[in-house]
Amino acid sequence: MNDPDRGRAIRADDRAHVFHSWSAQRHIDPLPVAGAAGSYFWDYDGNRYLDFSSQFVNINIGHGYPKVVAAIVEQASRLCTIAPHFANDRRGEAARLIAEHAPGDLDKVFFTNGGADANEHAVRMARLVTGRPKVLAAYRSYHGATHATMHLTGDPRRWPTDSGTEAVARFFAPYLYRSAFHATTEAEECARALDHLKQVIQLEGPGTIAAILLEPIAGTPGVLVPPPGYLAGVRALCDRYGVVMIADEVMCGFGRTGAWFAVDHWSVVPDLITFAKGVNSGYVPLGGVIISARIASEFDDRPYPGGLTYSGHPLACAAAVATIRAMREEGIVEHAAWLGDHVLGPGLRSLAEAHPAVGEVRGLGVFWGLELVRNRATRQMLVPYAATAAQSAPMNEVVALCRKRGLWPFTNFNRLHVVPPCTMTESEAREGLEILDEALAVADRHVVDG
Repeated sequence: MNDPDRGRAIRADDRAHVFHSWSAQRHIDPLPVAGAAGSYFWDYDGNRYLDFSSQFVNINIGHGYPKVVAAIVEQASRLCTIAPHFANDRRGEAARLIAEHAPGDLDKVFFTNGGADANEHAVRMARLVTGRPKVLAAYRSYHGATHATMHLTGDPRRWPTDSGTEAVARFFAPYLYRSAFHATTEAEECARALDHLKQVIQLEGPGTIAAILLEPIAGTPGVLVPPPGYLAGVRALCDRYGVVMIADEVMCGFGRTGAWFAVDHWSVVPDLITFAKGVNSGYVPLGGVIISARIASEFDDRPYPGGLTYSGHPLACAAAVATIRAMREEGIVEHAAWLGDHVLGPGLRSLAEAHPAVGEVRGLGVFWGLELVRNRATRQMLVPYAATAAQSAPMNEVVALCRKRGLWPFTNFNRLHVVPPCTMTESEAREGLEILDEALAVADRHVVDG
């Protein structure tokens, strides 16, 4: 679509009246988007962008998937909304389909509006069931932007609002590239990270800890894939000390890693799984908690003290039903795994060999992170942790080149994330990798010796 005047009018309304998240309002210039389809979106000036961000890592089935759009339209024509205390066909079917793909005996679904409130409710369930106050969460994590989930989040965005009132204790999850445990192998990192977590549990007091909340693959902190045995070790510690294990699969669930849930890669069954994003590709806001039989049974005869006006919204659930059906019938999860194994993984590792600014490549499926550095030997970050706007200049240069060439990336501090839709084609993925090759040459200019 080429209508610059319309784009300017939209931008003017936005800057006059929209208050944006995570932003100093005077210093942003949001791009007016005219439309999207598949792996691309475009603006009003005729520029088209290959979406390597999946927006907020949630458009798992791509933009404008016809079957999902049709399901929303059909549902809207029949019943737009109904309160959560009624039974609804799409709500029930969505819950059944989600439970069918969940591991173990996680068979009940509590619907929320998104990932943050899903994590809030999972923590509430854990506290109610155990009668304990504390939750352990990793330093490198992101769990949402509500009051409680900001306290649970580990990244620097929590600092302005963290009052220490949510009974959260922190631990270091495994991160071999920047090991907190002086490990040199995955086996060492796994063993030492689990020993550290056990010590945290013991020092905090096992009888005070309701839950361990962790992302099976931490997304925003850099697509941190755990070493073999780690999640199983966390499960064992939870069993030993009577702690509820909550897997935050808001970002990594529903095909993102080439499996329905990231925990499936390690055959681990948590007590609770939180989800959102990919369950219906964000077409209508939806999240939830998948609940094990043990946790669910605690509320057979006592009311669960929580609810939401839009819990299991019919339009959102219709989108989820259509998304999950399409992913099953069309092999979209399997395609994501293939794309990671045969295109993105090998392609990104080749880029790492060619560009000294790439310190490490890690990921699965369509969930990858590149750690950019100034020096491979020292592993100095291209921009520092909690970088200021001025310190972020090198990454901003990389992003600017990507956008100029028609690629929309996802970045966080010194990391470049490659998180396209699960439906991206091989040719589209290779197109994106070619643009990244050019962009990483910009990062290479900031590499220093010694």
